[in-house]
Formats: sequence, C-alpha cells, structure tokens
Amino acid sequence: MHRIDGVESPVRLPGADPLGPLRATLAAAFRDKPPGGLAPELVVGDGPDWICAGSIADGTRLPELLDVVARRRQATPHAAATLAWKAYTYAVALPAVLGWASARRVPLVRATDVVVRLDSPDSVLTVALRPSVRVAVLPWDPTARGGGVEVATDEAGLLTALRGALVDAHLGPMLTHIRTVARVSSRSLRGSLASGVAHAVLRAAHTLPGNAVDHVDTLLTALRVRDLVDLLPGPDGGATVQRHTCCLAFTLPEAKICAGCCIRLARPPGG
Repeated sequence: MHRIDGVESPVRLPGADPLGPLRATLAAAFRDKPPGGLAPELVVGDGPDWICAGSIADGTRLPELLDVVARRRQATPHAAATLAWKAYTYAVALPAVLGWASARRVPLVRATDVVVRLDSPDSVLTVALRPSVRVAVLPWDPTARGGGVEVATDEAGLLTALRGALVDAHLGPMLTHIRTVARVSSRSLRGSLASGVAHAVLRAAHTLPGNAVDHVDTLLTALRVRDLVDLLPGPDGGATVQRHTCCLAFTLPEAKICAGCCIRLARPPGG
C-alpha cells in the first residue's frame, strides 16, 4: 500500500513494472468495455500496422488521420479535424493522467514513444505505448532506482513532466498542424483535451485513491485548460463534465450532442 495526498491507495506499487498500477487501474475502470482508442495491451512493439505518433504530431501523416475520420463519420473537413483531435487526445492522455492519479507514475507520452494504428475495424484509431516509453516517478517510488524511469524532484516536478511530454512534445505541435489544414480554433481543440482528461479521471474515480474531482482540478490546472470545463453535480451524486466548447459532432449527418456539450438541441414542439 502507499499514500497519495494523505489517502491510502488500494493499488500496490511493485518495483518490477512501472506500468503495473496503471494496468490494474485500466482493467478495473474499464472492466465492461475497453477504453476507446487505447490498445488493450497498452504497450506494443513496432509493426507494419503501427505508425510512430511523431509522424502525426509533425503533420506528415496527419492528413491520413483526418481522411479516415472524414470518411467514416461523413464529416466536413473542419468537423473531421475536431473529432479526430478529440479521439486522439483522449487516447493519448488516458495513460498519462490515470498513471498520475492512480500511483504517481506518469508514462511520458512523447510523440516518439507512442504508436498509432489507423482505420482498424473497431475504431478510427488505436493508440499504444512503445517499449521505449519512460515513466516519471517520485523519489520514494520503488522503481526510482530502476531502468526506464525518470525521477521528478517533487509533485510539482511530476506534473511538469506530464505536461512536457503530453502537450509540449506531442499534442502542442499536432494542434499547430491541425490549424494549418482546418479552420478550427485553438480554444475548441484545447476544450476537447480538457473534457477528455476530466472524463477519463471521473470514469476511473472508483478505482483511484483520493478525490477524483481534486485530481481533475490538479491535472487541468497543470495542463492549463482548467477554464474550459466545469465540474457539476450529477444525478447519481458524482461529478459531470460541462464543456465550454464544442467538438462539432452536431454537424454530422446523424447529428450528435455529446453529454456536457455547450450546445443543446431545441426541444420539438410539445417536447
């Protein structure tokens, strides 16, 4: 057992596998249905079906991702861009934020340490970590003296490492390239990142030590997107996510208004 923010965690911290607690959290949180876009095995070796995420983040193969989404969702170019970004950022952020929330072990999801499979039968994309991925940990962690880890000085340093890998070395460059090929705002794209992080943590709330809402606040503040969502009381007593931006799913041929979207369909007469 270990403690996070003064709360005892049910997740044990074995020294051998830095990703062990994350695997356990994913299995417990998504027992009925695997998380969308994240490979069930989490880590995969390079293969012909996988491409390095670096080639998407730097814009080289970004058009392929956007074309897949446009074709499968029958989306306009700007809607395809926002929906592709939404799916991609959720899958990439999921291991980083749940690794932090569950055990203060953060897979450093730099673009060069992530692989992507496009247009699989079940999903427009699937994301996995490469065996080269490093994990940021705190000095007291049992893995701190082992291989494959980077030791942060303290909690603030760990969050800085998370942001550096997820945003500065991966999603930030990708956002810049998306905006060169589609007329979408940075605020709208960053709003989907905020929403995805919040949904991921709240989905796993029952498996995490401490308070999930506090975790969301800390993560969104560290990622500098806290102003783009609100956490509101839900009907079951838990928190729900209210977005300040829209992913444009309502523009699809089969219009969809996501839970917590800032857009609401007008009620039909008598509805």
